Order: sequence, then structure tokens, then C-alpha cells
Amino acid sequence: MSSPDPSPCPSCGTPGTGRYCANCGAPLAGATCASCAAPLSAGAKFCHLCGTAVGSGPSPREAKSNPLPWIVAALAFLALFAMAAGRGFNARPSSTVDGSANALPQAGLDDRGMVGGGDQAGGVRAPDISSLSPEERADRLYNRVMLLASEGKIDSVQFFAPMAVQSYLLLQPLNLDQRYDLGRIGEVTGALPLAQAQADTILRENPNHLLGLILEARLATIAGDTARVRSYERRLLAAQKTELARKLDEYVRHQEDITSALQQARKSTGAKS
Repeated sequence: MSSPDPSPCPSCGTPGTGRYCANCGAPLAGATCASCAAPLSAGAKFCHLCGTAVGSGPSPREAKSNPLPWIVAALAFLALFAMAAGRGFNARPSSTVDGSANALPQAGLDDRGMVGGGDQAGGVRAPDISSLSPEERADRLYNRVMLLASEGKIDSVQFFAPMAVQSYLLLQPLNLDQRYDLGRIGEVTGALPLAQAQADTILRENPNHLLGLILEARLATIAGDTARVRSYERRLLAAQKTELARKLDEYVRHQEDITSALQQARKSTGAKS
């Protein structure tokens, strides 16, 4: 059998075969993540699944049918995620359950993850999500984390975020809507490599995807990179008309995020509505 023809590396252009570029080390077709064994897109800088930087772990290996590596990778990620989130949250003030910033995870949440409802005097039981489909469970946990984060209930975010991340790790392959959700969870909890990996993957599939541009702008804001923020905001404004005309489900679902980001981009760049 003849050897495959060399193909150019997507990062440096050097022709080569195999799983990694011999010149710059970028992944080629068939490369896998050293941490979780997920397939890597050619030229990827981060694993789309666990967020590990390419080349930062042991030598790559093929994914096997044995689920143990996936389980270990997920548990290791969740442990690191909790530690990173805890360091970021420890500086925030803590308080008590009654209307506080750090209410207990189930306090004030009804079955949809919304505030209010139920017997407030006797407390509200934690919502039962065991009967939901994996997609519904991930969606419910995402909504809960975002709601709690917006209210500053940091202890509650710490409680639910690992469950939310795990629920998305069980959904494979992730669509772009789910990648945005996972990226937003990473953003609000300080798991920035995870968030960056999702943003990179979204824009690799569609360079004009509004949610990918929004997530990149948010991460650039956290990094304090004003030039990068403005670049993504300009791209967002340029893409909005064509992309919104597609009426994608994720654009409808995240309409508030898109509207807010567009308003901010117009304000920052001086563009007219």
C-alpha cells in the first residue's frame, strides 16, 4: 500500500504526513488529545472537548473503546475546574441564605431554575432533573448557572457548575449552541481554557458565527486585550445582518446575549444602529 500524499500543515504550511507537523508540532488529520483522547481538528490549539492545550500533555494515543480514560479525564477536569473556580470566588464576600449573594444551591429556585415560587418559609426542594433527557438536563443546568451568576450567588454557582460541565461532556458531538453554553459556563467560573477551546471551535466551523464572536470578545475583555475586543466587535457588527437572517435556533435562544453584545459593540466602535 502506498504512503499517503503529504498535505500542508494548517499552521505553518510545511508538507507532511502522520498526526503531527514535523516542523511546528501542530496536529494534522488523525491526531488525538493527550489528556482525553478526543480527535483533534487539524491545526487546533486546544482540545475541543476538555480544553487542554495541544502538546501540553504526554504523547498522543488513539481513543480506545474502554470508557475508563474518558471517565478519568472528566473527573480530573472537574477537580481542576472546582479548584480554579474556588480561587476566583474566594475573594468574593460570602453571606447567608436569606436574599444573600451566597444562598444555598436550591434556595429560591423552582423547577425551571427561576427565582421564586414554592413555600419560601419552609424552603424549596432541589429540582429533580433525573427524568430529563441529557440535552434537557444540560440546558436546565446551564440556565441555572447563568441565573445564579447574574445574581452573584457564588456558592450556588460553585455547586451547580461542575454538574453542568459534566452534563455537556456527556453530549457528543456538541453542536455550536451547546459549545457556546459550555464556553459561557467556563467564562463565568474562571475555567478560561475550556471557554477558549469552545470559542475557537465555533469560529473554526463558522468564522462569522455571532455566538463565537461574542464569546471571543468576552474572553478578550477578561484578558484586558482592548484591541482584540474591538476586532471581534467589528466582526460581530459586520456579520450580524447575514447571520441573523439565517434564523438559527441558537440565535433565537440567545437573543438577549446577541442584543446586548451588539449594543456594546456599537457603543465601543461608534457604529450607528
